[in-house]
Amino acid sequence: MSEASSFRGRRGDDRPLVIAGARIVDPSRDLDAVGTVVVVDGRIAAAGPDALNQGVPDGAEVVDGAGRLVLPGLVDARVFVSEPGHEYRETFASASRAAAAGGVTTMITMPDTDPVIDDPALVDFVMRRARDTAVVRVHPMAALTRGCLGQEMVEIGLLQDAGAVAFTDGRRSVASAATMRRALTYARDFGALIAHHVEDSTLAGSGVVNEGEFATRLGLPGIPREAETIMLERDMRLVALTRGRYHAAQVSTADSVEILRAAKGRGLDVTAAVSIAHLTLNELDIGTYRSFLKLSPPLRAEDDRRAVIEGLADGTIDFVVSSHDPQDVETKRHPFAESADGAVGLETLLAAALRLVHNGEIGWSTLVAALSTRPAARLGLEGGTLKPGAPADLIVVDPQVSWVLDRAALLSRSKNTPFEDARFEGRVLRTLVAGRTVHAYR
Repeated sequence: MSEASSFRGRRGDDRPLVIAGARIVDPSRDLDAVGTVVVVDGRIAAAGPDALNQGVPDGAEVVDGAGRLVLPGLVDARVFVSEPGHEYRETFASASRAAAAGGVTTMITMPDTDPVIDDPALVDFVMRRARDTAVVRVHPMAALTRGCLGQEMVEIGLLQDAGAVAFTDGRRSVASAATMRRALTYARDFGALIAHHVEDSTLAGSGVVNEGEFATRLGLPGIPREAETIMLERDMRLVALTRGRYHAAQVSTADSVEILRAAKGRGLDVTAAVSIAHLTLNELDIGTYRSFLKLSPPLRAEDDRRAVIEGLADGTIDFVVSSHDPQDVETKRHPFAESADGAVGLETLLAAALRLVHNGEIGWSTLVAALSTRPAARLGLEGGTLKPGAPADLIVVDPQVSWVLDRAALLSRSKNTPFEDARFEGRVLRTLVAGRTVHAYR
């Protein structure tokens, strides 16, 4: 069964779909124009100003797209799903419904579950379970080291053959430079990508917020920026040594942007992501100890936030991710320093990112490339494009509708959002995976 055909039989019907008069933004073709999108048999038949030259397909559903945008479905490259092991927090079914509501048509899941996804049979389990219960595409990353413990390397070739799209220890960093060197060298021979959480745990210590004046005022232990930048600088030197493929799973500081810019200038095969929280929030948003904003890495100062936006705008930072990390009341409803790190983000990924567009900080093409086109290309996936013949994974967006987030209405099983009661401008109206409607806003 093909990847596209595995989604036949979801909701909707098999009629061709025509979305006419919409603004189409497709960075894979440098396209930003008013036109028409035609979907036939689960794939893009045409998308652009001249898409109707062949006429409307017989029996098609025709939708007026005036005032709307049609974008490639989002590819979220950092999603923590608590299945297997902690299904009460999140399952593939609940996470995928949340993803569809937020315009995410492909989730890349992290391996630090219970058990850890470090064996080909467990990769197969994830793929089968997601195929049977999820309404969007799911591709797993496998663990980089056994048990995500940072010591013994996994069988990268076997895990890749089983379907792993990259290798990571999720929330943990590999402290040993020797282990990371071996992993990069071994992965290089398979063309495999290593995604790394860049934080020196010995420097982070017991810190819970960004080190600085704000942390002092709150009376909370801080995490210095150097905990991130020292690990990132080490990794860049190891990439230069091994010529491996490397992805920084999340960056959050101005210095990290400069390190990445220099590494790319030297021709290293590196990419990096930033979470939507670090793009749109800063340490002051924590306010009076709001534990839903306790993240790893911590929210940084406004100067850091501005720097990562500039890095995204100039291409130094490649992806924007939700870093969706569901936590329940048992782990979040504690004093700030004792609460777990993490926030849900699938449903608010695009809506929060649109703040940057509405503020004129980045353009539509830059945003869509970071949310869809670049992650798909880096991970070797079919999505991220509206070119003819591609799977019809797309979203229809109203960029002007205003709404307020009701935490209780989130489709995720966990409700630990940093955007509670936030006002957004722009909403996903319809999400299609392989031409099938998996979400429709009413």
